[in-house]
Amino acid sequence: MSTKRQRRRVGVASLAFAALAAAVPPAWATDSTPVDPAAPASQEQGAAVHRDDGHRSMGQLPRNLGRGLIGVFNADNLVPLLVGGVASSTASFFDADTKQAAVGHLAWSDTFETAGGPLYSTLFVAGMFTAGRFTGGPRFRAMTYDMLDAAVVNFTYTQILKVTVGRERPDGSDNQSFPSGHTSQAFAMASVAQHHYGWKIGVSAYALAGLMGASRIHEDKHWLSDVVAGAALGYIAGRTVVRVNSRPLERLARGGATLSVSPIVSRHARGLQMSMVF
Repeated sequence: MSTKRQRRRVGVASLAFAALAAAVPPAWATDSTPVDPAAPASQEQGAAVHRDDGHRSMGQLPRNLGRGLIGVFNADNLVPLLVGGVASSTASFFDADTKQAAVGHLAWSDTFETAGGPLYSTLFVAGMFTAGRFTGGPRFRAMTYDMLDAAVVNFTYTQILKVTVGRERPDGSDNQSFPSGHTSQAFAMASVAQHHYGWKIGVSAYALAGLMGASRIHEDKHWLSDVVAGAALGYIAGRTVVRVNSRPLERLARGGATLSVSPIVSRHARGLQMSMVF
């Protein structure tokens, strides 16, 4: 496949994903008191976001995972999706030059390559989640819970995009180059940490995630545009999970999902309309 055709497919996939997300806002987009995931965590916000209210529990985990998966398709994510799509498409014009400049010139990349692999990444998330279950600090407990949630959400969409786009890796090893899974996972964890602890932690977390992305280019496993797309996807997955899992407690008290049924009667149609609100 030619470089030009690959670039076109990446650009179309990035922008199409952004447009689809904007078109399907879920019911909780209209919550009257949502947590703003774009704002730095403050002490006042932390009291609301990180309280151990029973929502982030083992029993609620399957439901929260489902809400996180659906929550990506929210109007609140429109800006980062569009920015990520445009940035990824733009970066594709510099893929070849970046490959030539970066491959073989980053001596530290092997460390990040190993740390970001499936085994160590899974152990990190599982270890943090387990530690959070036994800690008395509600903020850390909430963050580690959201990390597990975000890891699943991010992995799901990363794999969907890899299979859908089918872009060949720069080393020709397979057709799962776009987006970078190592990078998306690292940025998902960084996004969760930043939204719980603010930019004092966020700057370091995003810097480490960026180094993870650079290591994937160095190892000739991803193009620059793959890494940019992975960073955007991971950031969105992290912020989505924090927002969805931090919805007001009174919202949960109404019993979670509700189903409403109403008749449809017109000259040419008869039927029922069903809607579900989570």
